[in-house]
Amino acid sequence: MKIRKNDTVIILAGKDRGKRGKVRRALPGKNRVLVEGLNMIKRHSRARRAARQAGIIELEAPLHVSNVMLLCNKCGKPTRVGFRFLDDGKKVRVCRSCAEAID
Repeated sequence: MKIRKNDTVIILAGKDRGKRGKVRRALPGKNRVLVEGLNMIKRHSRARRAARQAGIIELEAPLHVSNVMLLCNKCGKPTRVGFRFLDDGKKVRVCRSCAEAID
């Protein structure tokens, strides 16, 4: 999966199309990401002793990774991600539009 935690992404499909956010959590096993403050859903919860109050809780739902696109730090555009090896042998992600290293 080419998108990682703390990356800035733009939503390509769904009710939040066009919005930008930071990846809070990446779930590579399920090919999904949690984006901060986007794709909010409501869950009804029952009170569990003194730990949690009953009511309707809003939380972020995971988005499929194909519905988000990474924003380049340098050019600020949504971009596909490529990989390159540096001179010291380290593998880094690169922006396909401006060829700048993302990591």
